[in-house]
Amino acid sequence: MDIKRNILLNPGPATTTDSVKLAQVVPDICPREKEFAARMAELSRDLVRVVHGDPDTYAAVLFCGSGTLCMDVCLNSLLPGGKRALIVHNGAYSARAVDICRYYGLPHIELQFPYDRPPDLKSVERALRENPDIALVYATHNETGTGLLNPICELGALAHTYGAILIADTTSTYAMRPISLEKDNIDFCMASAQKGLMAMTGLSFVIGRRDIIEASANYPRRSYYCSLWRQYDCFKRTGEMEFTPPVQTIYAAIQAMKEYWAEGEQAKWARHTRVFEAIHAGLDALGFREAIDRKWQAGLVSAVRCPDDPNWNFEKVHDYCYARGFTIYPGKAGTAGTFRLCALGAIDQADIQDFFVVFRQALDACGVTVPAQYKS
Repeated sequence: MDIKRNILLNPGPATTTDSVKLAQVVPDICPREKEFAARMAELSRDLVRVVHGDPDTYAAVLFCGSGTLCMDVCLNSLLPGGKRALIVHNGAYSARAVDICRYYGLPHIELQFPYDRPPDLKSVERALRENPDIALVYATHNETGTGLLNPICELGALAHTYGAILIADTTSTYAMRPISLEKDNIDFCMASAQKGLMAMTGLSFVIGRRDIIEASANYPRRSYYCSLWRQYDCFKRTGEMEFTPPVQTIYAAIQAMKEYWAEGEQAKWARHTRVFEAIHAGLDALGFREAIDRKWQAGLVSAVRCPDDPNWNFEKVHDYCYARGFTIYPGKAGTAGTFRLCALGAIDQADIQDFFVVFRQALDACGVTVPAQYKS
């Protein structure tokens, strides 16, 4: 098949290989067949392996939905009755975790920090020390709105010191930045197939400690569909997801996983790093500035400040690039106007160099001054 290749510089879904796309073209199968259950079981074990987890200690629980569904699942399922959650809030995606707590009426503490820098660990420790009823700490690994890298390992160590667990939203780092559950002090992490695995939308998963999942059977039941215990228990007993799985999407994820192992963890991270360095080089050449200091970036998302130029129009620049096979994405960086360029997906350095040729043409077509102009 002749499939047009688009370069997606948005934060997911990511550019995929043709082999992943075509893996969805399979004979129809009932998802209750043992053959399909065996494939899901293998995928689940591999998902744990990606983050160096012992499959006897950790389990991957599959869900049909986007990454936000897994945020919902973890927060509503893993908070014991009479306890509180501590949300480390310094970006749009940790803000979403706060919203989930509010929708469920979950007791929580929102510890808010500036969006453009890591959280103050002393403030986190103070909150844990002064509130012994905190049972879980929730933080985003890579704040996808800005590209900020949060100190997950240190947050996990603090949580464990004060008898809490750490839930890390690794949706935009899983299978990209190397992660080790035990070394990074992570009790639960989550992701969706369309980002780091470079597969298709519709499949998400929570990876975490079996003992805590099993203990959560006695926690308050807050959701019917988004229940970590129910889905885990059903899969453990039957080898099936409790509700209809996204069959073709799972076949794509299995192929993507094969390609992940073929490339290798370190080689894949090196490729993402090459892409990110090419993004930095292209921005520097055009005089564009970023919202986050590079020493605090996760190496996957660049939040670029929109220039103070009367001719700058994100939609026009986007449309020019889109028509030529490149997708850029609006930002979520506080109140500052930004757009995002991301080093996700099946792309490499040459794709970024090609993008900046088109991006420069877009700026010229819109009459935007180069180097980019900023008032401050």
